[in-house]
Amino acid sequence: MLKIKQELLAGLAQALDQLSPGAGDKAAFESPKVAAHGDYAVTAAMQLAKPLKANPRQLGEQLKAALMALPVYQQWVADIEIAGPGFLNLRLKPAAKQAIVTEVLQAGEAFGVQPSNGQRLMVEFVSANPTGPLHVGHGRQAALGDAICSLYETQGWDVYREFYYNDAGVQIGTLATSTQLRIKGFKPGDAEWPEAAYNGDYIQDIANDYLAKTTVHSDDREFTASGDPEALDDIRLFAVAYLRHEQDLDLKAFAVKFDNYYLESSLYTSGRVDATVQKLREAGKTYEQDGALWLKSTEYGDDKDRVMRKGDGSYTYFVPDVAYHIAKWERGFTKVINIQGTDHHGTIARVRAGLQAAGVGIPQGYPDYVLHTMVRVVRNGEEVKISKRAGSYVTLRDLIEWTSKDAVRFFLLSRKPDTEYTFDVDLAVQKNNDNPVYYVQYAHARICSVLAAWGGDVDSLAGADLSPLDTPAAQSLMLLLAKYPAMLTAAAEGFAPHDVTFYLRELAAAYHSYYDAERILVDDEAVKRARLALVRATAQVLHNGLAVLGVSAPQKM
Repeated sequence: MLKIKQELLAGLAQALDQLSPGAGDKAAFESPKVAAHGDYAVTAAMQLAKPLKANPRQLGEQLKAALMALPVYQQWVADIEIAGPGFLNLRLKPAAKQAIVTEVLQAGEAFGVQPSNGQRLMVEFVSANPTGPLHVGHGRQAALGDAICSLYETQGWDVYREFYYNDAGVQIGTLATSTQLRIKGFKPGDAEWPEAAYNGDYIQDIANDYLAKTTVHSDDREFTASGDPEALDDIRLFAVAYLRHEQDLDLKAFAVKFDNYYLESSLYTSGRVDATVQKLREAGKTYEQDGALWLKSTEYGDDKDRVMRKGDGSYTYFVPDVAYHIAKWERGFTKVINIQGTDHHGTIARVRAGLQAAGVGIPQGYPDYVLHTMVRVVRNGEEVKISKRAGSYVTLRDLIEWTSKDAVRFFLLSRKPDTEYTFDVDLAVQKNNDNPVYYVQYAHARICSVLAAWGGDVDSLAGADLSPLDTPAAQSLMLLLAKYPAMLTAAAEGFAPHDVTFYLRELAAAYHSYYDAERILVDDEAVKRARLALVRATAQVLHNGLAVLGVSAPQKM
């Protein structure tokens, strides 16, 4: 059906060019607002009416006649109806819709996947400082980042996943002193305990392992504790390695992997920060005032100029960000997406301004940003704010242990990133239609049960005669299957994995309706095989869509 659609679009372009040379470049099909009106809608007649100074309905008549004169339209289109001021509503023949079943079964897991476009993409996400366990907000970011990576992979991009973290600075210093105090026997509430110290039980766990001279391993480092309570630098290095290991466990439980971990400290030790500041100076984009070095960021759309280097000689936090993104560009990543919390909104203008001012060839609007809000967690009807493990917030691992990896991923992806979201733990563990991830997974499992009850060779269904699939319920389901590739493309372009969750829920509902409307394992062998082929194709698309989200497609529930 996808090939048929392209042939029909080519025919539409040809007919439009006959009406107005060059109009064929805008040939497009839309989905009718009311499904009963047809399968595809064409609004070109109304769009051409004004420039051609013609009646749109009369143009519609001319366009209809031109289309129905084409062999491809005679082969695949049952009828074209002119509605309203000049809408064209196309009704496809059943055979056109049935073709999608064969396409899905032949492509399998590759259905909806575009060929390689030869382009590289970096997605930076999670990027949590190693000062504590990953919280629910990090979980939303991990789900978003991983799903956006998967979406772009379906569109032919070579995707690289990167985790950036601050392995120095004030927060790491606080982590080290908090751990040292625990090592020496102090605890929150004691007179010696600073107000800014980290209070979670995990600090005591780090202290215990440090005293035991444990060796900890993480994806990017390894360190053996000396056990010396006075060796603050050793304590810092051990604590960072320990928490990086804990974060690795969180990410493993969430089935998220990274290609690289990038250290903020390396931007200083490699000289990248100093080199970036020098580029900005040489470009004439800085000035000295009040003992500080300023960037002329207002020249690039920022609401005010920004301090780069403070009076004490230290750099403000956006300067290493500029150096980091120059490094991304120099590594060959011409497209970069950063997944960050909405609290980072203020950094976007100044980072982009710094990249433009540096004059290294980076285009405007680089990098792209996807900002997300935090997540409220509700359990037993009450908001949960405190985790014993973390001391002041609910961790990602808490949420996974209370529900499941699949539920957490699907739920956190089910809304636009910048909308507030409340995670209902009780709903996430329910096994009914109110639970969206269960509803979708159950549709897949239900199809697997039907196929198992049949007991035949599922691979043979790709060659089934599909002509019996001519009922409204079957055709509705097939049309929805055909929308999957375009949905993936739009979701990638819009950084919108929530569109995948919406589609999967719609597809699950369409399957459940089809199952209720028509028996599948009927006595008529031809009808049975055709219906089995349709539901097998539906299971494949459910599987593919869930895989984009990082959610499993179970065969049993």
